[in-house]
Amino acid sequence: MIPPDIQQLADRRAQARADRDWTAGDALREQLHARGWDVKDTADGQLLAPLPPYPVLPAVTDLPDRSAVPDTHRCTVALLVEGWPEDLRTCVAALLQHAPDDVRVVLLDNGGTPAAAAVHELAQAHDRVAELHVQRPAGWAEARNALVRRDTAAVHVVMDPSTVLEGDALGPLLTALADPSVAAAGWRGVHVQDGWNAFADSPPGEVEALLGYLIAVRRSAALHVPFPPKARFYRNADMEWSFLLRDAGAGRLVAVDVPARQDRHHGYHDSDPAQRDRESKKTYDRFLQRFRGREDLRLR
Repeated sequence: MIPPDIQQLADRRAQARADRDWTAGDALREQLHARGWDVKDTADGQLLAPLPPYPVLPAVTDLPDRSAVPDTHRCTVALLVEGWPEDLRTCVAALLQHAPDDVRVVLLDNGGTPAAAAVHELAQAHDRVAELHVQRPAGWAEARNALVRRDTAAVHVVMDPSTVLEGDALGPLLTALADPSVAAAGWRGVHVQDGWNAFADSPPGEVEALLGYLIAVRRSAALHVPFPPKARFYRNADMEWSFLLRDAGAGRLVAVDVPARQDRHHGYHDSDPAQRDRESKKTYDRFLQRFRGREDLRLR
């Protein structure tokens, strides 16, 4: 139920907008916000709803840019949350159980998803977990780059909520990064095959590309070589980014056998097939245009 005084403010705002008095309309919106209510304009009129108990930024571009800040801690794990709250809870519970105590976790609710409440719940329950909420959904690379710019850890971990740790999986990745020649270490690696038309799984060791289920990367490298900005969907973008890192001389990529499992990848299997396939093809076509035939980037 909407309290009568709140409805009166909303009605006054609707009238101000009808009168094209935008200044008064904005002021009334601010009054509603101050009283704990959000108002959205739809084709059917105003829509009132209680404000959530956490701040919501308009977009990932409004996240702070801390690129110039020196490292403040060892490692941050960044999860891009786009729904499926129970999967998120499972992922974070395993992460907190098995990750070293100095590892921090940040959850980005990408566009007010059905998991927004779970993001807030987890952040309230655990000091190591921080929450971020944005109103406008961002593409995969845009969101990932914003998370890197916000981070101040020496190592930034890209992790998908479908990945569930079954032991200390981060420790071996951090150990691999102790080698200064390594730019990123991940759970699963791949290599080009079939005339650059496909990728195949690689054994542990140096690899041509890493898959985005779980990758630990030096923050300095991720800032120097951002995720490919045109990639709106994750599929193939992790391989494109891997080759961009290596082509820029950021360092070697290594795959490490770690205790983890992959549950159902809802971001792939339960996304819109047309959008998923269209964006994946765009990314792979872009990858081929840039790297096809670059045998100097192949591992022998």
